[in-house]
Amino acid sequence: MSRVIRAALFQTAWTGDKESMIQVHEQAARDAAAQGAQVLCFQELFYGPYFCQVQDKAFYEYAERIPEGPTVRRFQALARELGIVLVLPMYEEEQPGVLYNTAAVIDADGSYLGKYRKTHIPQVQGFWEKFYFRPGNSGWPVFDTAVGRIGVYICYDRHFPEGWRALGLAGAEIVFNPSATSRGLSRYLWQLEQPAAAVANEYFVGAINRVGVEDLGDNDFYGTTYFVDPEARFVGEPASDKETELVVRDLDLAVLREVRDRWQFYRDRAPGAYGPLTAP
Repeated sequence: MSRVIRAALFQTAWTGDKESMIQVHEQAARDAAAQGAQVLCFQELFYGPYFCQVQDKAFYEYAERIPEGPTVRRFQALARELGIVLVLPMYEEEQPGVLYNTAAVIDADGSYLGKYRKTHIPQVQGFWEKFYFRPGNSGWPVFDTAVGRIGVYICYDRHFPEGWRALGLAGAEIVFNPSATSRGLSRYLWQLEQPAAAVANEYFVGAINRVGVEDLGDNDFYGTTYFVDPEARFVGEPASDKETELVVRDLDLAVLREVRDRWQFYRDRAPGAYGPLTAP
């Protein structure tokens, strides 16, 4: 039997200020709900520029408490109004000087379900993230939502297979990977890694990337947001590589059982042999 949910991803360009960026995303949520979407994920650090192109402590001001901060509260009310699950990738302040790259998960009734903190933090040209974020300490939670069991893996995390597998072992049916990834650096990986992760771990993946060149550097964010199924098939076409776009797709979660019964990757794992993988 099919088990179809309608899921959405939103890619957009930096508007120039936080409040207008939040308003753009509120409208995207309304548009997604009007198209019947039941779950929606935004891009990495959704209400700001990708400020990690520079190292400037002024951007610490973008961090908020989660869930007590104003943005989570605002989108909880919106989720409740629209009856939609929301994934909000944000800059989190746990306490002054303790900052994380985080995604908050809100259920369709507006309840806060928890958060994932980005585990792998890059420090390379144009992506100076260690200046802004501590490595995450949340593990890889999977959230029971109105649409099913969802997980989050953020941007640079996608280069590390261990977290993808941990999410699968915890029962994820859809994993969202909100990103800020640049045309000149990682384009050749973008349509390779997430489909491979979907196949290896037998779930759906929603990959989200912002668009445009911001005034902090020359990173050219190339969009091409997409959903991919556990057989590495794109669900519809990827989004534009330049324009703001809301991607809404139907995902049949019943496919997961069919694929897992066929391949039995989880049955045939050999965890007793993997000890060396955890050595420093």
